[in-house]
Amino acid sequence: MSTKKEKAKFVVEALETLYPETPIPLDHKDPYTLLIAVLLSAQCTDARVNTVTPHLFALADNPFDMAQQPVERIQEIIRPCGLSPKKAAAISTLSQILIDKYQGEVPKSYEALEALPGVGHKTASVVMSQAFGFAAFPVDTHIHRLLTRWGLTSGKNVEQTERDAKSLFAEHTWNKLHLQIIFYGREYSPARSPKRDKDFITQAIGTAKARKELC
Repeated sequence: MSTKKEKAKFVVEALETLYPETPIPLDHKDPYTLLIAVLLSAQCTDARVNTVTPHLFALADNPFDMAQQPVERIQEIIRPCGLSPKKAAAISTLSQILIDKYQGEVPKSYEALEALPGVGHKTASVVMSQAFGFAAFPVDTHIHRLLTRWGLTSGKNVEQTERDAKSLFAEHTWNKLHLQIIFYGREYSPARSPKRDKDFITQAIGTAKARKELC
């Protein structure tokens, strides 16, 4: 497979076989709880977030109740997720903004989401994709790593990786495919010591450097 388009086709077909179903990794019940869970997932595993959010959402699972909580109480609960002072302040402030500007609803636009404290483009993309069904290709560390390994992007930065992914893969695949790539990265192609006998996609289409790194 010499061209990027051929590689992309191989990736889509392989991942659809492996992961025909793509449950959303972060536990949530509505756009607000998903937004908070994604914010907490920065530099933290989804598994750990899912152990923390039941306690947080038992305290407050909507912006009206969350805005009433002392920031210190939020911080205490979310401490296992890391960066808790910054994340707690963001959760408190964005909850009040949602009340003041959006009647307590999570807005359905990138511009409005990215204006919220603690919400960057990747978080906004996840919410737009998974809460509202808009076509989006959120790029996390797994996707950035794998598309670089597979020679589908230069690996220069996540912004370039997102642009390359959107140009290579059909828009109707984005919402499911970005989760499939994450699942594959976790199960078959970890950041350290990917195995030749397991990471079959890198073995088949990876760059020479990436194939050499297989052990």
